[in-house]
Amino acid sequence: MKKEKTYFGFGRNVFFTGLVSFFMDVSSEMIYPLVPLFLANVLGINMAMIGLIEGIAESTASLLKVFSGWFSDRTRQRKSLMLAGYAISTLSRPIMAMAGAWQQVLASRFTDRLGKGIRTAPRDAIIAEATQSTHLGRAFSFHRAMDTLGAVVGPATTFFLLGFLNNDYRKIFWLSMVPGVIAVILIILFIQEKIKQQKPEVERPKLSLNHFDWKVKFFIVIATLFALGNSSDAFLILRAEQIGIPVLTIPVVYLVFNLVYSLSAIPAGMAADRFGKKRIILLGFVLFAGLYYGFAVAKNASTIWVLFGLYGLFMGFTEGIQKAFLAAIIPPDFKATAFGVYAAAVGLAMLPASLIAGWLWDHVSPAATFYFGAATATLAAILFTVLIVLIRSSQHLTVRES
Repeated sequence: MKKEKTYFGFGRNVFFTGLVSFFMDVSSEMIYPLVPLFLANVLGINMAMIGLIEGIAESTASLLKVFSGWFSDRTRQRKSLMLAGYAISTLSRPIMAMAGAWQQVLASRFTDRLGKGIRTAPRDAIIAEATQSTHLGRAFSFHRAMDTLGAVVGPATTFFLLGFLNNDYRKIFWLSMVPGVIAVILIILFIQEKIKQQKPEVERPKLSLNHFDWKVKFFIVIATLFALGNSSDAFLILRAEQIGIPVLTIPVVYLVFNLVYSLSAIPAGMAADRFGKKRIILLGFVLFAGLYYGFAVAKNASTIWVLFGLYGLFMGFTEGIQKAFLAAIIPPDFKATAFGVYAAAVGLAMLPASLIAGWLWDHVSPAATFYFGAATATLAAILFTVLIVLIRSSQHLTVRES
């Protein structure tokens, strides 16, 4: 049997899926730090409306993550859905570039998230199916690292383009299409479909939670609760501007966040494989509660720089590792369905999360937005600790019964 060629220690699909995400995130993050500034400073939109736009874009499109995951498992087609998702997101850029009102910005954000909703579950299934169970943390963290490395290059590119193009947001929106097109080409040329024939007795996937045991359901509930306080990063960007970070420097602050995220993701994944995914995820929840409290009480620009760095550390500790933890507890024939349900539940929480954050900002105080996030993260950490205890108890019971 011919041994599969590896790229820097990773299989073909894992490596090139990471590379695809790198280029797409360059595209996305070239414009993302500018969107709240564009809405607030150019179009004159208030915080509640910005929260509504972000919430609708994330939550409505998240419904597709369930359908996409189920459809991928049912048809065993991964690559075509992944390709469609990345192509749709790339086509959202011209809508943003030509936007003259908040409705067009909403249409662009929705289209971008629509593409993400289509591609996320089948892409994660491609990674899971190409990786041994003992290396899931490493594989998913590599993907997050590449994705986030793109999120470093994106804001850095925007920082230089802002000066070169005299703060012309629209030209940057147009240029962001280039790395998106590269991502689509990479999928066509390098991602290989590994179609596995299902056994006749295997149940065909249905849109149901009955495929999953209590551990999966409990974890999705915890992740959803946490997401209620984890509002759009647009509020972090606006908080940075409020505390005193100049507009021209905002992309650099966001770059620091993504740089720390990228650098910490793979070491965190390796640590999760060695010491346990549950410990690293719990540490991430606790860290988030602390840094959101920091955003609430921050008084100067230097504190903001530190908090964005800690936010990157939190993302490295949780994003890829949560998916690796989920991959380890779901049935093998329903991986994309489970990833879709998980992503949809977390994504749907973005609507109330962003609405709550915007309302608290406008009607209570900007700090209240972050106090709320710190509180939900603390509750999520407590519930995840309960989940860990219950899993250990069930494992001990199984050993005694056997």
